[in-house]
Amino acid sequence: MGKGVFMSKSLAIAIGVLTVSSVCAVVAMLVVYRIQIARNPPKPPPTLQTTTPIPTAPPASLRLPDHLIPESYEVFLQPHLYAELPDNITEQSFVLKGNSTVRLRCIKSSKSIFLHVRGLNVTDVRVTDIDFGKRLSVSHYEIHQNESNFLEIQLEDVLLGNGSRYELFTAFEGELLDDLTGFYVSRYTVKGKDDKEEVRFLATSQMQPTDARQVFPCFDEPALKAVFNITIIHRPETTAMSNTIGVPVIKIIDGEEWHVTTFNPTPVMSTYLLAFTVSDFMGKQDSPRSKITTYARGDAVKAGHADYAAQTTKKILEFYETTFGLKYPLDKLDQIAVPDFSSGAMENWGLISYQESGLLLEEDTSSNFDKEWVATIIAHELAHQWFGNLVTMRWWNDLWLNEGFATYMSYMGVEAADWNLKDLIVLKEIHSAFQVDSLNSSHPLSLPEGDVETYSDIIELFDGITYSKGAAVLRMLSTYIGEEEFMNAIKTYLRKFQYMNPVYKDLWKCLQEETNKDVEAFMSTWTEQMGYPVITITTQTGEISQEQFFLKQTEGHGIPWQVHIIFSQSDSQQVEDVLLKDKDPVLNPKFKVGKDEWILANINCTGFYRVNYDEENWNKLRMQLESNHHVIPVISRGQLIDDAFNLARAGRLNVTIGLSLTKFLKNDTEYIPWESALKNLDYFLLMFDRSEVYGPIKKYQLKQVKSLYETFEAHNMNGTIPEKHTDQYNQVNAIKVACTSGLPECLSMATSLFRQYKNSTNPIHPNLRRAIYCSAIAAGDEDDWEFAWEEFQRATVAGEKDKLRYALSCTKEIWLLNRYLQYTLDPTKIKKMDVVSTVTYIAENVAGQPLAWDFVRGQWSYLTQEYGAGIISFNSLLDSVTKRFSTDFELEQLKQLQRELDEKDHEFATRTLEQVIERTEANIEWVTENKQIVLDWFNGELKND
Repeated sequence: MGKGVFMSKSLAIAIGVLTVSSVCAVVAMLVVYRIQIARNPPKPPPTLQTTTPIPTAPPASLRLPDHLIPESYEVFLQPHLYAELPDNITEQSFVLKGNSTVRLRCIKSSKSIFLHVRGLNVTDVRVTDIDFGKRLSVSHYEIHQNESNFLEIQLEDVLLGNGSRYELFTAFEGELLDDLTGFYVSRYTVKGKDDKEEVRFLATSQMQPTDARQVFPCFDEPALKAVFNITIIHRPETTAMSNTIGVPVIKIIDGEEWHVTTFNPTPVMSTYLLAFTVSDFMGKQDSPRSKITTYARGDAVKAGHADYAAQTTKKILEFYETTFGLKYPLDKLDQIAVPDFSSGAMENWGLISYQESGLLLEEDTSSNFDKEWVATIIAHELAHQWFGNLVTMRWWNDLWLNEGFATYMSYMGVEAADWNLKDLIVLKEIHSAFQVDSLNSSHPLSLPEGDVETYSDIIELFDGITYSKGAAVLRMLSTYIGEEEFMNAIKTYLRKFQYMNPVYKDLWKCLQEETNKDVEAFMSTWTEQMGYPVITITTQTGEISQEQFFLKQTEGHGIPWQVHIIFSQSDSQQVEDVLLKDKDPVLNPKFKVGKDEWILANINCTGFYRVNYDEENWNKLRMQLESNHHVIPVISRGQLIDDAFNLARAGRLNVTIGLSLTKFLKNDTEYIPWESALKNLDYFLLMFDRSEVYGPIKKYQLKQVKSLYETFEAHNMNGTIPEKHTDQYNQVNAIKVACTSGLPECLSMATSLFRQYKNSTNPIHPNLRRAIYCSAIAAGDEDDWEFAWEEFQRATVAGEKDKLRYALSCTKEIWLLNRYLQYTLDPTKIKKMDVVSTVTYIAENVAGQPLAWDFVRGQWSYLTQEYGAGIISFNSLLDSVTKRFSTDFELEQLKQLQRELDEKDHEFATRTLEQVIERTEANIEWVTENKQIVLDWFNGELKND
């Protein structure tokens, strides 16, 4: 057995005592513990929190992330360009160097910085914590070579999102290109030694919409406003200009003398409104010590070509300051006429850029229409100093808030310069917007933000909807709530949101304060959905209804508009109005008339909609026009014609009703109805000038225009013009239509005056030159064309050059037109900015249209690569060369182009291509249904004489 264990009795007693004591102590401790638990219940242990990762990845969309807000920039730019090459320099330098320091506020923690840059070589990046004076470690940076244009900067340290402030320094290098975007180079010529042409250079800029990133790394979105401190280092013989006043000093840099111009800080503003120019231009002030200066080539300023612009700008600026109740906020307003500029003008705050034709006038060669254009475009750009610059849309989806307002206000602004153009808004804006917005491929005025991201998304919004429909609906709203109430609300809006980025609903709230009408409910139907309605009135029953209007009939979106209808009846001098909200037809006794009465709705086209009547009412209106057209207001006469022709194009009205509405014109000399008729008859010419219908149309036009031509014949023969501005327009219409229709007196007049021009001095009044040059070249030969080409090359005033450039497209000689098209590929012959309009002119010529289409299709890749959307509008180009398309073969050519561009993932003009395909389909359908009807009507009218 195994061994055992033994202990004494006393030891056993001791152990027992200890054990009992221990048990008692444990019990006592448990009692105390429970008492303490009852008094102080234990708290549960904290739940382990997961740490939110600090973002470093690129944003999911093309928009910048929202964790950093730029507050100010300090930008140094050093273009090495010479305005004139010195004798010891053989080659021009297009080098651009610079650096930028942007002060940022961080509102969300991050280890990354994203901003924009394109086309620059970024050579250095530094990030500093301002609050602690500490340099942060940059792990790496890279430029995204895609549509985002992101400059991505990754940090070792965290940017703290508690409002901490940081500085981002970047150094960069680039090149001044001639692509008319960003900071670019422009050229012009002057008379040098021995009267020889010498080239001069300037550096200038165009930032809108997304090209500030081509000049320096920046947060290139309109809502990311900041203060800009600009310094430009430039050659001694040049002057630098920017948005604010600058002071130059002379410095020696790397052994060379440079001028360093430091500009005052800007107001808080968007990047796309920045502007820089380095040139040897001269300035013209409207008066001593004025804040307004107009800059241009020295020879143009010396010749007085900037005088009218300087005087006009002062008048319009003062008008706006009074009208808006806010002073122009900058300490100076410079305007500059740029020899090469892609758009008509750009509203850069404090330094507005224009094409030369938009700012310069020459007394002997500029027409009144040139003068009107200068006043109108100045009024548009000055309106932007408040609408767009002071108050800026938050994102490009609301671009219409900028451009629609500036377009609408420009018709008021020009009144300060003694131009009464208010009625012409119907022809220039509303009718053109009607055309684009009657296509299923149109778009709403205000798109969801997420639908507008890429450069092509943004650039496609610079169209007739944004500008013209925007102006039209603002005019309609002003009529609906009252002009005084409208302008009071605008003052409130500008005052409340100055230096900010509101959305369109903020405007509605300001308007709502001035009226008891529900502005948002009314306007949402016009801004948030595309298209517009046709209001159908049945006068026998008083039934009225609305439906979306399409040129090519399809099912609309079915959402009703709120339509403010202003109307009158023939037996009443009273003008009435109703608000139609219903989608379904409604009966209203006010729209029911007697047997011998008619009703006229949308008086003066104040509403953005078309009106259709029962055929009986149409005929009553036609008879009224033929018996006494003065009973119907002049704007409404033009609108009746436009509605009838377009309703006929859409298959809603017999085409003969529209044609019959032109018969009264032989007794009417007013411009608006004539222009409306000619624009609509031009559609017939486009559809039929390659068919047997063309002859009768031409003869009918000749019959109708003869009395109008005779009205102005004495003026034509004497080289004078009528006093009334719209009569001056109609004088030109009479010459164009009479000469193209073959009126012997007109052709004789045009060729005789052109012959005098060739043999001596030019006797043709500037107003008439465009029409007479064209008529003479169309009837002339190669010698006439070559003479006009030489005159075009010799002309120094943009307005005269434009008249000659247009006239050169009028020749019937195919080989000359082909050669002219090739000239557009050579910037020494046709400026890059004039390519689209030149090709458009050629396409308007029936002999040139197929040549222009083949040219655009064949050169598409070259044009997009060489010119890009910054220089030319591919939307306008594609639209102009396809207006005549009305055959299945032409439709297939368009679809083939669409397939080719889709394969190449092409970004230019995609919406426009959809629109011209839709338009061509509508044209094919319309021609098929109406060709014989149209031929019979014209033949019948000719037989009746």
